[in-house]
Amino acid sequence: MPDVTAPARPSLLNRLYAGVLKHAASPYAPLWLALLAFSEASFFPLPPETLLVPMVLAQRHNAWRYAVICTVASVAGGVLGWVIGSMLLDYLAMPIVRFYHAEHTLISLQEKFRQWGVWIILFKGLTPIPYKFVTIASGMAHFALGPFMIASAVTRGVRFFLVAALLRKFGPPIESFIETRLPLIMGIFAVLLIGGVLALRYL
Repeated sequence: MPDVTAPARPSLLNRLYAGVLKHAASPYAPLWLALLAFSEASFFPLPPETLLVPMVLAQRHNAWRYAVICTVASVAGGVLGWVIGSMLLDYLAMPIVRFYHAEHTLISLQEKFRQWGVWIILFKGLTPIPYKFVTIASGMAHFALGPFMIASAVTRGVRFFLVAALLRKFGPPIESFIETRLPLIMGIFAVLLIGGVLALRYL
């Protein structure tokens, strides 16, 4: 007869999550976090929270440090996105935009930059919509780089520090919730990521 008292084997998702938590506590994790936040603001699809969340859960005392890393790297990546849109439109900007089938979105964002300016950056930076399109469109519209960087620091900082603050204060319950409902969490994350991309068509 099978041993009914034997503990259940962790699922593949739980094993992967445990591995991510382990690597999130490594000395190189802040570097990977900075690279992810930098690249997401200019060309990469995954949001920084993919790594920020497990890193804060693994070392809650470093929550503010990780939020600062995310914010600074995201603003720096946003400057790269601005340069891509302003100076490298045909070589880099359009291939990125075509990858997401978001040509119409880019034109719409350019027009909204002319109408609303810095408010577009402040609002879109808090949403699931890929921030790279805001940075590229701001460069294409030749939006002033100084105000762009300040607005990027505000909107990205609010987003990352809010995530870090919630995880720092409610870390154990949130970690327990993630571990027990990991498939649901991954499903919601996928819906938000896909929804952010699809929302580009309705900007």
